[in-house]
Amino acid sequence: MAEIHRTSLHPTKLELLTGWLPSRPWYRGQGAPELSKAGGFRLDDPEGEVGIEFMVVADASGPAPTAYLVPLTYRGAPLDGAQNALLGTMEHGVLGTRWVYDALRDPVAVAQLTALLEGRVQAQEQSVSDTVARDVEVRVGTAVSGPRVHRIPADAPPEGANGHVTGVWTMPGGARGRGVLASG
Repeated sequence: MAEIHRTSLHPTKLELLTGWLPSRPWYRGQGAPELSKAGGFRLDDPEGEVGIEFMVVADASGPAPTAYLVPLTYRGAPLDGAQNALLGTMEHGVLGTRWVYDALRDPVAVAQLTALLEGRVQAQEQSVSDTVARDVEVRVGTAVSGPRVHRIPADAPPEGANGHVTGVWTMPGGARGRGVLASG
Protein backbone atom coordinates (compact mmCIF):
# COMPACT_ATOMS: atom_id res chain seq x y z
CA MET A 1 0.00 0.00 0.00
CA ALA A 2 1.19 3.50 -0.85
CA GLU A 3 2.02 5.90 1.95
CA ILE A 4 0.37 9.31 1.69
CA HIS A 5 2.74 12.12 2.74
CA ARG A 6 1.41 15.39 4.18
CA THR A 7 3.86 17.75 2.48
CA SER A 8 4.28 20.52 -0.04
CA LEU A 9 4.28 20.23 -3.84
CA HIS A 10 5.73 22.85 -6.16
CA PRO A 11 4.12 23.41 -8.55
CA THR A 12 0.89 21.91 -7.27
CA LYS A 13 -1.06 19.32 -9.22
CA LEU A 14 -3.71 21.90 -10.13
CA GLU A 15 -1.03 24.33 -11.34
CA LEU A 16 0.40 21.64 -13.65
CA LEU A 17 -3.08 20.77 -14.91
CA THR A 18 -3.94 24.43 -15.56
CA GLY A 19 -1.14 24.60 -18.11
CA TRP A 20 -1.74 21.15 -19.63
CA LEU A 21 -5.52 20.77 -19.79
CA PRO A 22 -6.24 23.41 -22.50
CA SER A 23 -3.94 21.50 -24.90
CA ARG A 24 -6.15 18.40 -24.75
CA PRO A 25 -8.67 17.84 -27.58
CA TRP A 26 -11.40 16.89 -25.09
CA TYR A 27 -11.07 20.12 -23.07
CA ARG A 28 -14.34 22.11 -23.18
CA GLY A 29 -13.31 25.17 -21.17
CA GLN A 30 -12.93 28.70 -22.41
CA GLY A 31 -9.55 30.31 -21.84
CA ALA A 32 -7.49 29.43 -18.80
CA PRO A 33 -8.99 26.70 -16.61
CA GLU A 34 -10.34 27.59 -13.17
CA LEU A 35 -9.69 24.25 -11.49
CA SER A 36 -10.57 22.74 -8.15
CA LYS A 37 -10.03 19.21 -6.91
CA ALA A 38 -13.41 17.49 -6.95
CA GLY A 39 -12.78 13.79 -6.23
CA GLY A 40 -11.10 10.65 -7.47
CA PHE A 41 -9.14 7.66 -6.21
CA ARG A 42 -5.69 6.07 -6.20
CA LEU A 43 -4.38 2.69 -7.28
CA ASP A 44 -1.32 1.08 -5.73
CA ASP A 45 1.71 0.05 -7.74
CA PRO A 46 2.62 -3.50 -6.59
CA GLU A 47 6.31 -2.51 -6.78
CA GLY A 48 5.74 0.65 -4.71
CA GLU A 49 7.59 2.87 -7.21
CA VAL A 50 4.85 4.71 -9.14
CA GLY A 51 2.12 6.87 -7.64
CA ILE A 52 -1.16 6.37 -9.53
CA GLU A 53 -4.03 8.83 -9.10
CA PHE A 54 -7.31 9.18 -10.97
CA MET A 55 -8.18 12.78 -10.10
CA VAL A 56 -11.50 14.41 -10.90
CA VAL A 57 -11.14 18.16 -11.30
CA ALA A 58 -13.91 20.71 -11.74
CA ASP A 59 -13.35 23.54 -14.21
CA ALA A 60 -15.41 26.69 -13.73
CA SER A 61 -14.03 28.57 -16.77
CA GLY A 62 -16.97 27.82 -19.09
CA PRO A 63 -20.65 28.76 -18.91
CA ALA A 64 -21.25 25.76 -16.62
CA PRO A 65 -18.68 23.87 -14.52
CA THR A 66 -17.30 20.74 -16.18
CA ALA A 67 -15.83 17.69 -14.46
CA TYR A 68 -12.75 16.05 -16.00
CA LEU A 69 -11.09 12.79 -15.06
CA VAL A 70 -7.33 13.25 -15.18
CA PRO A 71 -5.34 10.05 -14.51
CA LEU A 72 -1.82 10.88 -13.36
CA THR A 73 1.30 8.95 -12.46
CA TYR A 74 4.14 10.25 -10.31
CA ARG A 75 7.62 8.80 -10.84
CA GLY A 76 11.02 9.34 -9.26
CA ALA A 77 12.73 9.22 -12.68
CA PRO A 78 11.66 9.87 -16.29
CA LEU A 79 9.64 7.13 -18.02
CA ASP A 80 11.50 5.98 -21.12
CA GLY A 81 9.65 6.73 -24.36
CA ALA A 82 6.93 8.81 -22.71
CA GLN A 83 8.18 12.36 -23.22
CA ASN A 84 4.95 13.31 -25.04
CA ALA A 85 2.92 12.15 -22.02
CA LEU A 86 4.87 14.30 -19.52
CA LEU A 87 2.86 17.07 -17.87
CA GLY A 88 5.94 18.37 -16.07
CA THR A 89 7.93 17.90 -12.89
CA MET A 90 7.16 18.91 -9.35
CA GLU A 91 9.16 19.09 -6.17
CA HIS A 92 7.71 16.87 -3.45
CA GLY A 93 8.68 17.90 0.08
CA VAL A 94 9.56 14.31 1.08
CA LEU A 95 10.28 12.40 -2.15
CA GLY A 96 12.10 15.11 -4.14
CA THR A 97 11.62 15.60 -7.88
CA ARG A 98 8.62 13.76 -9.32
CA TRP A 99 7.92 13.37 -13.04
CA VAL A 100 4.17 13.66 -13.65
CA TYR A 101 2.64 11.77 -16.59
CA ASP A 102 -0.73 11.26 -18.23
CA ALA A 103 -1.36 7.83 -16.68
CA LEU A 104 -2.97 6.46 -19.83
CA ARG A 105 0.53 6.40 -21.36
CA ASP A 106 2.12 4.72 -18.32
CA PRO A 107 2.15 0.90 -18.46
CA VAL A 108 2.02 0.54 -14.66
CA ALA A 109 -1.17 2.61 -14.43
CA VAL A 110 -2.82 0.83 -17.38
CA ALA A 111 -2.04 -2.57 -15.80
CA GLN A 112 -3.48 -1.49 -12.46
CA LEU A 113 -6.63 -0.03 -14.06
CA THR A 114 -7.11 -3.33 -15.88
CA ALA A 115 -6.65 -5.17 -12.57
CA LEU A 116 -9.28 -2.88 -10.96
CA LEU A 117 -11.78 -3.59 -13.75
CA GLU A 118 -11.12 -7.33 -13.35
CA GLY A 119 -11.59 -7.18 -9.57
CA ARG A 120 -7.98 -8.04 -8.68
CA VAL A 121 -7.22 -4.75 -6.85
CA GLN A 122 -9.26 -2.16 -4.97
CA ALA A 123 -9.45 1.59 -5.46
CA GLN A 124 -7.89 3.52 -2.59
CA GLU A 125 -8.82 6.87 -1.03
CA GLN A 126 -6.82 9.76 -2.49
CA SER A 127 -5.62 11.32 0.76
CA VAL A 128 -5.60 8.46 3.29
CA SER A 129 -3.07 5.62 3.41
CA ASP A 130 -4.32 2.02 3.37
CA THR A 131 -8.02 2.91 2.98
CA VAL A 132 -10.40 1.53 0.37
CA ALA A 133 -12.22 4.29 -1.56
CA ARG A 134 -15.80 4.23 -0.34
CA ASP A 135 -17.22 6.37 -3.19
CA VAL A 136 -15.86 4.17 -5.98
CA GLU A 137 -18.00 1.34 -7.31
CA VAL A 138 -16.57 -1.29 -9.64
CA ARG A 139 -18.66 -3.53 -11.85
CA VAL A 140 -16.16 -6.31 -12.49
CA GLY A 141 -15.52 -7.63 -15.99
CA THR A 142 -13.45 -10.57 -17.18
CA ALA A 143 -10.33 -10.50 -19.33
CA VAL A 144 -10.46 -6.74 -19.82
CA SER A 145 -8.38 -5.55 -22.75
CA GLY A 146 -7.71 -1.91 -23.45
CA PRO A 147 -9.42 -0.11 -20.54
CA ARG A 148 -11.10 3.13 -21.59
CA VAL A 149 -11.03 6.22 -19.43
CA HIS A 150 -13.87 8.72 -19.76
CA ARG A 151 -12.08 12.08 -19.54
CA ILE A 152 -15.51 13.65 -19.16
CA PRO A 153 -17.37 11.19 -16.91
CA ALA A 154 -20.20 9.39 -18.66
CA ASP A 155 -23.77 8.92 -17.43
CA ALA A 156 -23.65 5.20 -18.26
CA PRO A 157 -21.06 2.68 -19.43
CA PRO A 158 -20.73 2.29 -23.20
CA GLU A 159 -22.74 -0.50 -24.77
CA GLY A 160 -20.87 -3.78 -24.55
CA ALA A 161 -18.55 -2.59 -21.75
CA ASN A 162 -16.80 -5.43 -19.93
CA GLY A 163 -16.79 -3.90 -16.46
CA HIS A 164 -16.78 -0.25 -15.40
CA VAL A 165 -15.78 2.10 -12.58
CA THR A 166 -18.22 4.65 -11.20
CA GLY A 167 -17.20 7.50 -8.91
CA VAL A 168 -18.54 10.63 -7.28
CA TRP A 169 -17.18 14.16 -7.02
CA THR A 170 -18.17 17.57 -5.69
CA MET A 171 -18.57 20.52 -8.05
CA PRO A 172 -18.07 24.18 -7.10
CA GLY A 173 -21.03 25.23 -5.00
CA GLY A 174 -21.37 21.79 -3.44
CA ALA A 175 -23.40 19.88 -6.07
CA ARG A 176 -22.45 16.19 -6.18
CA GLY A 177 -21.74 14.48 -9.48
CA ARG A 178 -21.71 10.75 -10.22
CA GLY A 179 -20.66 9.00 -13.39
CA VAL A 180 -18.68 6.32 -15.14
CA LEU A 181 -14.96 7.09 -14.99
CA ALA A 182 -13.56 4.05 -16.81
CA SER A 183 -14.76 0.94 -18.61
CA GLY A 184 -13.29 -2.19 -20.13
